[in-house]
Amino acid sequence: MTDDSSASKPAGPVGTGTGAGTGTGAAAAGAAGAAAAAGAATASSSAQTPPRPLRGIRVLDLTNVLAGPFACHQLAHLGADVIKVEARLGGDLARQLGADVELNRRHMGASFLAQNAGKRSITIDLKHPRGLEVFRRLVAGADVVVENFRPGVMARLGAGFEDLKRHNPRLVYCAISGFGQDGPLRDLPAYDQIIQGMSGMMSITGDATSAPCRVGYPVADTLGGMTAAFAIAAALADRHRTEATFLDISMLEAAMATMGWAVSNLLVAGREPQPMGNDNVTASPSGTFRTGRGLLNIAANKQEQFEAVCDVVGHPAWKTDARFADRHARLRNRAELKQLLEQALATRRADEWWERFNAAGVPAGPVLTVKEALAQPQIADRGLVGEFRDMPGIERDVRVVRTGIKIDGRAPTVDTPPPQLGEHADEILASLGYDAAARAVLREEKAI
Repeated sequence: MTDDSSASKPAGPVGTGTGAGTGTGAAAAGAAGAAAAAGAATASSSAQTPPRPLRGIRVLDLTNVLAGPFACHQLAHLGADVIKVEARLGGDLARQLGADVELNRRHMGASFLAQNAGKRSITIDLKHPRGLEVFRRLVAGADVVVENFRPGVMARLGAGFEDLKRHNPRLVYCAISGFGQDGPLRDLPAYDQIIQGMSGMMSITGDATSAPCRVGYPVADTLGGMTAAFAIAAALADRHRTEATFLDISMLEAAMATMGWAVSNLLVAGREPQPMGNDNVTASPSGTFRTGRGLLNIAANKQEQFEAVCDVVGHPAWKTDARFADRHARLRNRAELKQLLEQALATRRADEWWERFNAAGVPAGPVLTVKEALAQPQIADRGLVGEFRDMPGIERDVRVVRTGIKIDGRAPTVDTPPPQLGEHADEILASLGYDAAARAVLREEKAI
């Protein structure tokens, strides 16, 4: 993946590490990638080599759509060899999702491209005895299995935790589901919208006239995936672990665990959270404000920040006004303070106020569209967006976001673009000992 912050780029996906992992039993499959990495390493210093703390770890990604693929997206960027194990017909549903209909038709939808770079793909029918045999061979040489089927599905296929740990006694098995592996809701299907509603998240999103509202992107799925990646990394880092580990990730609980402040106000203070729109429940003025042109977020959460706001907008008398003099008074008179502040802000554009507030130590920022956010020089400078040139299967350049992580000043990257369905089947099967004739039989029998 090239760094999109640079104006001059070589053609093709560029990197300095192997696109194939080197986990237990993976040496043959990673040989070509390792050779490419060695060649690249001679042309670049160690300071230019992307950090890969999970190098040598192999992950089998059986997940679909968002939460699981997002978890494995993080692991791939951190250096793991992620093999995406997909259904024979169609693969990951995300391959058919996104705003570009032609990409969906090619099974390379924008939703799939967003979180599958750096992975390899093989199709396996786990219901076929020979397909299950292939998968179990893969498991024997892997470190992690990630799946997001409903509880019990993998066990019925003969590929559940109890089955697989017999083939790999130190396997980390991560199961992501809507509600967890037990409890009265364990068998129910769930998508992001369902979890947003059942977590209470929607009830506090929007204002008194618009709530409940769905958050504008699949935040519950994303939180489930991030929680899974964190748990997997922790299990791999456990130096005292001597046997297989089962990780049970509930999207509902992952979402609610991040709602700590809202939940704590109810559990500790007995106050039920209410939808606050763009206002901050703990401080005022802290929220979104109209200016002479455009909206501006201001977060004057501390007393000295409020006083700085008064000075910046030319109303120092507000500091001693009994209605606004302390935090609790400002919260009681939030609406009146907002009206007065917006009257003052109407004299300048949002970008002018942004500069003035930040110069005075008051956190502030514009309200941007996604397009505007991606175009910020800060994003380009940090290299969040990477690019694959003339991507196979698409025949055009593709830009995708990375992880938002830097390690010792360097952003983890991947070398290979999101895979076409089953693209790496031959190299993976060859590494497991299947010769060309055996692979042909597997295909003829529709096991792969």
